Amino acid sequence: MTTLIIGLLIPLLGTMLGSAFVFFMKNDMPERVQKSLLGFASGVMVAASVWSLLIPAMEMEEAKGAWSVMPAAVGFLMGILFLLALDELTPHLHLGSDKPEGPRSRLSRTAMLALAVTIHNLPEGMAVGVVLAGAEQGATGLSLTSAVAVSVGIAIQNVPEGAIISMPMRAEGNSRWRSFMLGSLSGAVEPIGGLAVVLLASYLTPILPYMLAFAAGAMFYVVVEELIPEASTGRHTNLNTIGFAIGFVLMMVLDVVMG
Repeated sequence: MTTLIIGLLIPLLGTMLGSAFVFFMKNDMPERVQKSLLGFASGVMVAASVWSLLIPAMEMEEAKGAWSVMPAAVGFLMGILFLLALDELTPHLHLGSDKPEGPRSRLSRTAMLALAVTIHNLPEGMAVGVVLAGAEQGATGLSLTSAVAVSVGIAIQNVPEGAIISMPMRAEGNSRWRSFMLGSLSGAVEPIGGLAVVLLASYLTPILPYMLAFAAGAMFYVVVEELIPEASTGRHTNLNTIGFAIGFVLMMVLDVVMG
């Protein structure tokens, strides 16, 4: 139980640590740093999706031979569609954009910025929760150490994400403490989403491979739809590529060594 609680809370601590950058940095995050951090976060999420979610999803179904890939394929597409629908149905505003997305709303710019990140943190929390649930049930290809590796990997990518959220909040005119709190709260959905998956674990056992792939698809959506485009515009885009490579390798090594 202790491992479970720690595993669910580690990603939130990463977000809080990143949000605390607002106390030590100027109002605007340097463009070079932001590009590097966005690329790093993308690399971590892609590696976690492949090694910690998609591969275990296929290993659980290996008895089906060539058809073992089907739950992973179906779950992956469902995760993409789920985030697509969430993006369409929720009013939010992405960093660096002046045009809100989703339904028209009277929410403040700060609230819509926070909502955008909260939406994207949901699949990360689900990923941690489904891996922890699978490890608790002794699912093939999953162990508590690999689950903790996923949690640590998500926490590492949450550090730059927390900073990328809290710094613009400060630039919008919020106090440092308010910017820190808003940045931290954007990550609160992760342990909540993860806990919900864990509590439903007994009912999800038959579809665990689908759930693993679902979380992978949702995370890929965030990377392809938001993180990479944001990091690939303007100057210093090569730093995005370097950051992606470092994040991908770090998460891959974490998963293999700890798994």
